[in-house]
Amino acid sequence: MEFRELTNQEFINFITNCPLKSIYQTPEYGFIMHNQGFDSVLLGLLKDNIVKAATLILIRKEEGFKYAYAPRGFILNYEDFDILKEFSNKIKNYLGKKGIMGIKINPLVIKAIYDFEGQMLYNNPKYELMFQTLKHNGYYHLGYNNFFEALKPRFEAIIDLNKPINELFKNVKKEYRTKIRSAIRNGIKVYKGDVNQLNKLYEFTKDKYTRDLNYFKDCYGFYSKRNMIELYYTKLDTKFFLEVTQKKLNYYEQQSNYLNSLIIKKTKVNNKKIITKKISTDKYLNQYKNELINATNLLRQYPEGVITSCALIIKQDNEISILVDGYDNKFKKYNSKHLLIWQIIDMYKKMGYVKFNLGGMSNMSIDSKKYAGLDEFKLGFGAKMYEYAGDFELVTHKRNYNLYRNYVPLKNLIKSKLIK
Repeated sequence: MEFRELTNQEFINFITNCPLKSIYQTPEYGFIMHNQGFDSVLLGLLKDNIVKAATLILIRKEEGFKYAYAPRGFILNYEDFDILKEFSNKIKNYLGKKGIMGIKINPLVIKAIYDFEGQMLYNNPKYELMFQTLKHNGYYHLGYNNFFEALKPRFEAIIDLNKPINELFKNVKKEYRTKIRSAIRNGIKVYKGDVNQLNKLYEFTKDKYTRDLNYFKDCYGFYSKRNMIELYYTKLDTKFFLEVTQKKLNYYEQQSNYLNSLIIKKTKVNNKKIITKKISTDKYLNQYKNELINATNLLRQYPEGVITSCALIIKQDNEISILVDGYDNKFKKYNSKHLLIWQIIDMYKKMGYVKFNLGGMSNMSIDSKKYAGLDEFKLGFGAKMYEYAGDFELVTHKRNYNLYRNYVPLKNLIKSKLIK
């Protein structure tokens, strides 16, 4: 078999026909990460000039040592153990000759799939064999991480769009369906954006993501070349919101006055029941009096409306994935992001897309207050939790690898003494 560097088009042609793939396994992602300090190369294993396996390799130099990373692993059939062995040996030789000490992969090898309640729907019967084959070929498993310790999460939330739209909406958590309707009633609208909204997206996510604004701009620029990226945002129509709030206030004022007249007249109707209803109505009345003040101030401050949430979507063949999304915490109560996610589901379902990857999540079987909200939000849209094998490491240059392993503890020891 032939092992060599691939052109961008060769790589794209190969991955297009692969059933399991990721937005991080594209030439575009290599270009993006080049501007984040990585070198990149596309490598492939060919038989009779037909690509049988391929990978994007990112290479970074730290403290004089070079280390490689294959985002979401190699693109090959992990059940074909001969291909895995051959490709691993070629990768090891290729990187070793360049003095690169090792490579980390986190392959799209599915271990299990769970529903939103954590019940197992699928347990991969071939998983253990694939896992042991990787180890037999020299890969060291770095453990089953449960949160976001690795470069890419071990768990993802994925929605199957290959269902009728009414069924998809029914699969959305009842509480979220209510929030979606509420967002629409309050004047939240979804728009297709462009590069001009990237500043807002960065503002919403800068405390959550380690990447800078230039990363977002690079993503938009490189993925745009093949029409793979879309930006959507929500906006609160402040004029409409004020009008809606005023109508609600008027309604409860009328209700309160009517109930008050019944109490004064002491009608034959159950007076206690009327008083209870009056108390409840007055609570809403006070609520909307305060909301009217808020709505008036919002219109004064944002007469053209205000952006409340954003999402970058990557299109890859018949699948879509959220690259990054965020919202303005000041407007969280208007449920913009709930509407945004549902509108994206609705739009891309109608365009024929079959899978929606909402991105990483934690292991929901482990109680974690830190990520509980994130997990609940993603699974609340009818997503399933996919569990992958996790990170593996392959040593490609033993001498450099050992030198680095010995150097880092020594460096940390010196640093700790300097701090003391």
